This record gives sequence, structure tokens and C-alpha cells, in this order.
Amino acid sequence: MKMTGERLWIAALGGVYEIGKNMYLVQYADDIIVIDCGSKFPDESLLGIDLIIPDISYLLSNTDKVKALVVTHGHEDHIGGIPYFLKQLNIPVYASRLTLGLIETKLKEHGLLRQTQLHCIDPESTLNFGSIAITFFRTNHSIPDCLGIVFDTPEGTVVHTGDFKFDMTPVNKQYPDIHKMAAIGEKGVKFLLSESTNAERPGFTPSERLVGAHLEEAFHKAENRIFISTFASNVHRLQQIVDAAGHTGRKLALLGRSMVNVVGVAQELGYLNIPEGMLVEPAEAGKMERDKIAVLCTGSQGEPMAALSRLANSSHRLLEISAGDTVLLAANPIPGNERNVSRIVDNLYMLGARVIYGSRSELHVSGHGSQEELKLMLTLMKPEYFIPIHGEYRMLHHHSMLAEAVGVKNENIFILKNGDIVESNAGDVRQSGRITAGQIYVDGLGIGDIGNVVLRDRRQLSADGILITVITLSQNDGRILNDPDTISRGFVYVRNSDTLMEEINQLITSTLQKMSPADLGQWNIIKETIKETLGKFLYERTKRRPMILPIIIEV
Repeated sequence: MKMTGERLWIAALGGVYEIGKNMYLVQYADDIIVIDCGSKFPDESLLGIDLIIPDISYLLSNTDKVKALVVTHGHEDHIGGIPYFLKQLNIPVYASRLTLGLIETKLKEHGLLRQTQLHCIDPESTLNFGSIAITFFRTNHSIPDCLGIVFDTPEGTVVHTGDFKFDMTPVNKQYPDIHKMAAIGEKGVKFLLSESTNAERPGFTPSERLVGAHLEEAFHKAENRIFISTFASNVHRLQQIVDAAGHTGRKLALLGRSMVNVVGVAQELGYLNIPEGMLVEPAEAGKMERDKIAVLCTGSQGEPMAALSRLANSSHRLLEISAGDTVLLAANPIPGNERNVSRIVDNLYMLGARVIYGSRSELHVSGHGSQEELKLMLTLMKPEYFIPIHGEYRMLHHHSMLAEAVGVKNENIFILKNGDIVESNAGDVRQSGRITAGQIYVDGLGIGDIGNVVLRDRRQLSADGILITVITLSQNDGRILNDPDTISRGFVYVRNSDTLMEEINQLITSTLQKMSPADLGQWNIIKETIKETLGKFLYERTKRRPMILPIIIEV
């Protein structure tokens, strides 16, 4: 779908009806500005998939119009898809200092750093792209250098909040610029796009500073080694962990690639202050006195290959958790990860560790504003039209109710699906069609080459296994030269299923004997006949539906 005429379009390519892969666009006439390019992790149904990123087909069909990618902050759900995006559409990237540092690390891994145009911005920056002027305002979140974005267009002002909370005692003293937000609202905001993560949660989100005291208390009470896991990108939390280690006389070891990368970037850019000599290598940590070391590791969300999972399974090659050690989970599970986290906690208890986790531990506060903060943003901006973003449907719905409660007209609120367009043309605002939007799967080095058919096959293989049958036919007359050779993987254990395997081979032989010479000359007919006949037989006998793969050899 292509824009015609001088009008404003706002659309989401990711981030609504879901948590993750945030990506939005603002377009006026022939100028498209992209906001964020995030990723999200697959659920258990997407077997083998490593990452999910937005579908950018619309942008690829309008490459000459796409002017820039502007990034609000450095969390994975906002920057995780950038390397894959830039491989297809190499446009300038604008981000704040820490965000840019984290993006550079990703681009180095993908071999893209030298060919990418990276520009550092701050709350005072101004950008101009044709008919769109862009300014910024400071917000705070669970990572430094977060920005809200203001787009001035001929159709009015569009504000994208990014992720935010109103933390009046931030750890890094990056206060939310309420005065600037109010000034933007006084000038007039036509569209507000505001994040909805905590729209169901009443009240205010507590300050990150409260976590520091509880961390230090937990460090003082710990008698042996401390293992602490949190989001690697939560630089404020990392600083408080460093401070707690310093106050209790412990060295600090890092486990997990993302933890090492983020700490390295944040320390290099001055966002993380680690005393000289505090960091030690994991191998060295294993030899130190148990009450003199703390280990900061990845895996707070129960990721199977992360450091904490391997420690909980006693499979880490450098360190182990022993009875009497303390494990602190300084992050709450993202919805959908609860089972994995519970499994790790169980394993840690079995090892004899003292585990401190969950909301009662007070080792975690959200980086997202709760209802009163969302209402404060709405009140400051005073938008004429409101588009809740960044959340599953119930979150968007609750946020729309908050907007209505503070004075936004119900008919001026748009709850969008990915791909839906809100259009403003000479002041006439309406929802007006769709552009292509969806999910692209990253599997190893493959991007977008795994679709529903492959995923269906993987699910079938994981549920009922595969049965391979090798049939040898005469090239001259199509006769069966040998008994079929049938191999089972993940279906039945052959040595304990001799009778069933013999019946399978007999059924294949009798099926082939009943086929006409003409059909025996066409491999596709042979294969479909074998699959259909064998599939019915196996389901009647076992109530399983293995993948059946006939292989025909002519000699």
C-alpha cells in the first residue's frame, strides 16, 4: 500500500497486541521515520527459532522514502532487530550515547559497524527530514539515556513516549524532564503514542533507588558465595550491585556474554562505576574464599543456555553453586517465563542454596510507569488523539480507559493491530487500511526462511517422531526387489517393537503389490499412497501420527 497526497500516517510494525519487537513509523508525504527496531524471544511452540523480528516489507517497498531510524533506548525489545534491519535497509541510525554503544556492539558481531551511519543524539538535539522536524525530551526507565520523541509535521505534533516511568529519585540522577513535557503539551499535541506495559497496575511504580538498600541488606546477610541474576541492560541495577559488593568487601565476577558486553560498554562510556580491582575472572572466583566473592550472571528469565540455568543444573564449566550459597533473583519473570524460572528455583533449592526471589524479596522494581504515571503523561501532553502502544491487548485496553478518564474523547482513541494505519489528512483523522506487518523468524543464519510449513513439521517431529521407509524397485519393470527397510526415530524403539515393524513392512509390501504398473512408475503417487496407508494403520495401532518419509531407490 502506498501513500498518495500530502497526509500523515502513523502505524505499528511491531509492539502492539504483544510484548516485544517494538517498531513504529511516522510518515508525512514522502518522508518516513522509523522508531525503534526490536526483537522478542520465541515461545515454546516455535521450535528451534532463535529470535523474532518485525516484517519490514512496507519499508523495503518504499526505500527511497525511509529517512532514518530513531531509537528511544537500549533494551532488546527496541534494538534487538537493528542488525537484521540494516542488512536489508542501510539508513542512518540516531540514538543516545549509551544506546548507540549497545547498538555498536551488535553491529560489530554482525560485521556491519563500518558501513552503518550512526549519529549520537541527546534531549537537546533537533533533526530535520523534509517536512518532519524531530526534537526530544528526557524520560527515565530501567536503563540510562532514554528519550521521548516529538515529531512536528504539517498535520500537527506526534509524540512517542518510549518506555518511561516518573522516578523522582533516579539512581543516575537523570530526572524526567516534566517541564519540557508540559511545554510540549501546552504547544499542542495532536497524537500521543504512549507505552502501556503497566496499564493494569494501580498507583505509582516505586523508585529504583529502593532496590539498593535491599540488595545491600541481602549482601550483608549472605555467608558464602553470592550469585545474583538480573537483566544485563538494567545498568542502574548493575551499579547498585557493584555498590553492595564494594560495601561488603566482595570481588565481582561476570558470567554470560550479554552481561560482559553491557558492563563493558557501560563502564567504557562512564555509565557504570566499578572500582579498580573489583572485577575478577570466573576461573579466579572459583578459587577465592567463598565469602569474598559475588557472581553477577545472566539468566533471570530462565533461559536454558544462560549462566544461571547452567549453574542450577551443575553444568557450568567454571563455577558451581554449593549448599549455603545465596542466590538473588533481582528481576521478576516476564509473562510466559514463569515456568522456566520456577524450574531453576527448584534446582537451586535442591543444591542447598538460599534463594531470594519474587515480588516479596523487594529486589526488583519495574522500569515502566503504573496507572498514575500514565495518567500524568496524558495530562502533561493533553493529546487530541491517543494511540496506546507497547503491550498486549488488555494493556492497551486499560490504557485507553485511563486516557478517557483524563479527558480524551472515546472516538479519538485508536487501539491498533500491527499494520493498522491512522491517517490525518487536512485535519480529518481516521483509521484507514493496513500495511504489511508480521513476524520474521531468525533461525541460526537464516532470516525469514522458516515458515509455517517448517514449524508444523518440527512440531510433528517433536510430538511423534519420524518413520523412514526405504523401498527398492526395479528400474526396468517396477518390481519390488527387496523387503522394505524401515527406520524409526522418536516414534518407537525398534528393538522392543519387532512385531510392529514387521507389520509395517508387510503393509508397505502389500500396498505396493496392489498398485498398477502405471502408478508404480510415478514416485509421487507411490509416496502419497504409502504415507496415507501407513498413517491410518499407525494411528489405529498407536494413536500417534509420526512423520512418514518414504525413500524410493531404483536399481
